[in-house]
Amino acid sequence: MILPITAYGDPVLRKKATNITKDYPNLETLLNNMWETMYNASGVGLAAPQVGLPIRIFLVDTTPFSKDEDLTEDEQSQLDGFKKVFINAEILEETGEEWAFNEGCLSIPDIREDVQRKPKVTIKYMDENFKEHTETFDGLLARVIQHEYDHIEGILFTDKLSSLKKRLLKGRLEKISKGKINVEYKMKFPQMKKGR
Repeated sequence: MILPITAYGDPVLRKKATNITKDYPNLETLLNNMWETMYNASGVGLAAPQVGLPIRIFLVDTTPFSKDEDLTEDEQSQLDGFKKVFINAEILEETGEEWAFNEGCLSIPDIREDVQRKPKVTIKYMDENFKEHTETFDGLLARVIQHEYDHIEGILFTDKLSSLKKRLLKGRLEKISKGKINVEYKMKFPQMKKGR
């Protein structure tokens, strides 16, 4: 089932999400719905707060990035078929020299900006079967994981922009929160009047 994606301005996107246990109700259904929602919106990652749930789950499928001709063959093959569920994730370390990459977010449609992030991340997480993993990722994989991880920490990519950039985007962000935007996928806007 395709869920509405929570738009910028909703308080759930600002909450630090809580851990879940393996008996979380209807977890498998939730994960299936999140995958379906993400693919329907042409995303490469989706976090539970983006579907209105302040819990520590996000999922990533970087396959669409693997078609990018600007990437090396190694980078393309690293991204192709990378599909994972991250539950109760905790970033242990981010290393390397920060680099800029143009990011967007399903909760903040039509806004893309260059964001600085470290190129390597070590993360501890549970998969969908609650098996624990500690892994290190780099490059675009690390970036997508960091972006989604920020969501479960109540952080949005726009928080990482300069104060000048934030001021320039203020009006556009307000329009998004009021639902004054055309989007190709189902969204839930915090400031829309009930019954619209």
